[in-house]
Amino acid sequence: MKVLVIGGTRFIGAHVVRQLHEAGSAVTVLHRGRSTNPILPEVEHVVDAGAAYPIVAFPETVRRDWDVVVHMVAMGAADGAAAAQAFTGRAGRLVLISSSDVYRAYGRLTKAEPGPPEPTPLREDAPLRSVLYPYRGMEEQIGAYARDYEKILAEEAVRGAVGLDWTIARLAKVYGPEDNADLGTLYGFAGVPDWRWTHGHVQNVAAAIATAATHPSARNAVFNIGEATTPTMGERLARLPARSGEAPVPPPFDYDQPFVIDTSKIRQDLGYTDLLDEPAAMNQIASQASASSVP
Repeated sequence: MKVLVIGGTRFIGAHVVRQLHEAGSAVTVLHRGRSTNPILPEVEHVVDAGAAYPIVAFPETVRRDWDVVVHMVAMGAADGAAAAQAFTGRAGRLVLISSSDVYRAYGRLTKAEPGPPEPTPLREDAPLRSVLYPYRGMEEQIGAYARDYEKILAEEAVRGAVGLDWTIARLAKVYGPEDNADLGTLYGFAGVPDWRWTHGHVQNVAAAIATAATHPSARNAVFNIGEATTPTMGERLARLPARSGEAPVPPPFDYDQPFVIDTSKIRQDLGYTDLLDEPAAMNQIASQASASSVP
């Protein structure tokens, strides 16, 4: 298979490139040339200064026929629409990497959406947020892209394109050696031990994306991606190395709202299985972080 990966040089994208390559796909990576990763295999690279958030134009070198295009970094309406326009008629399928923050439960959690807690686990047909742009106003903390970030609109742009087959992958919170390696998204919530938040090790998440990208039954379908079961924060932390000092104060969310997604569809429909045991992988990451923090 000829596969174009847009933004595949770091963290999840680099693992997706590696797994597609190891499965026998001919992979090309489009990126800015600002980062690299030692796990990347020998693949074709197209370096273009325009491959920055939001990517609204594509160089002629990638405007050719692909079996699959995997867009790792579509953030909102503009880049979702640009990708749909560029690859309609050129790609057998466009795979959009989205987020579980599209669900209304995320708005309930952050108190942006009024109403009672949503039932969980969240299946792919769970209601989506009606309040858009969840990170607008947080540009200084997480980057300028936060102003126009909205995966709901990116999804709509791709799903609404006439003549373009698609797959949407909604990710849980991802962790691994290259990002979220301190597991702050667990230790930072020690103060809410009964709360649940679905995570996924980067290698497992990348393997699930690669499966969805290459499996014919993934055409025009949405898949949640993350761990199969979601323990409480207390259950997780009881298995991980303890950290000294007072537990951080968690964000002022509504913790009556669990943020648990149902990831059974990709396992049942596509036969996906995890590469790594999630509890063991999480423990390894936590142990490495603890060891590196010792003076």
